[in-house]
Amino acid sequence: MKLNELRPAEGAKFEPNRKGRGTGTGNGKTAGRGHKGQKARSGGGVRPGFEGGQMPLYRRLPKRGFNNIFAKEYVEVDLSKLNVFDNDTVVTKELLKSSGVIKKSKDGIVVLGNGEINKKLTVKAARFTKTAAAKIEAAGGKVEVV
Repeated sequence: MKLNELRPAEGAKFEPNRKGRGTGTGNGKTAGRGHKGQKARSGGGVRPGFEGGQMPLYRRLPKRGFNNIFAKEYVEVDLSKLNVFDNDTVVTKELLKSSGVIKKSKDGIVVLGNGEINKKLTVKAARFTKTAAAKIEAAGGKVEVV
């Protein structure tokens, strides 16, 4: 198979419905828009959420809570996940991402104390829980806040 022989699957593509091409087509004259009115005009219609002048739902419902736009979003990593690395490895955000331990790095990494660690690692992260830092140092590793 060559690039010039590629074709879409049968039935995947079809001719668009051509509006306003005579009464025999079933879509001539008014082209499926009916007679007159707001929706028959060019550029006609109402905006999304418009309820005919009734107070729309998005204005009837109360606003709730507070959303902090400056909040940092951290990716949580359990200690047990760090056992995949060899001894004396410097574990960084980039290494975690490239090895597939995390998918997205977001604003930083927070290491949680879930599980056990039995490797001597230098871990660089934005935050550590107290138990995580204690377990890393107990295993002979180092904790560095980036």
